[in-house]
Amino acid sequence: MTVHRILFVCMGNICRSPLVEAVARKRFAEVGLKVEVASCGTGGWHAGEQADPRMRAAAAGAGYELGGHRARQLMLEDFDRYDLLLAMDSDNLREMRRMMGADAARRASLFLEWAGLAPPHEFPDPYYGELTGFVQSIVLAEQGVRGLIERLRAD
Repeated sequence: MTVHRILFVCMGNICRSPLVEAVARKRFAEVGLKVEVASCGTGGWHAGEQADPRMRAAAAGAGYELGGHRARQLMLEDFDRYDLLLAMDSDNLREMRRMMGADAARRASLFLEWAGLAPPHEFPDPYYGELTGFVQSIVLAEQGVRGLIERLRAD
């Protein structure tokens, strides 16, 4: 499958998916991979908000900028716009598949699974935890994006 546009999806689009979007954007540019990336959430309760301040701080410490991010909710139009939709966890993947219907199996997957990381394939949500969870999210996002780059180059 040729991938030109990837959408990263989490619950509220204020922690995991904007982080992975920022990591992917930076790393793709560094290796010359021409893939458009974006992120959103299956829920809309944070729409229009910035990324969580703890995630912004952790990301900035690792060299990723989230200051311009504004959360948005997944829309039906996203399924036409993006070639690949990567969920951070199985709850979000289930919601995406419910919305997508039959086309979901080919174009929607778990981010860490599609990136080739060994189980567990769930990307833990740091929102209700301590700051260490946000820092650990950066490590996981970087590992996942490395795997994603390898897979995109191989396809």
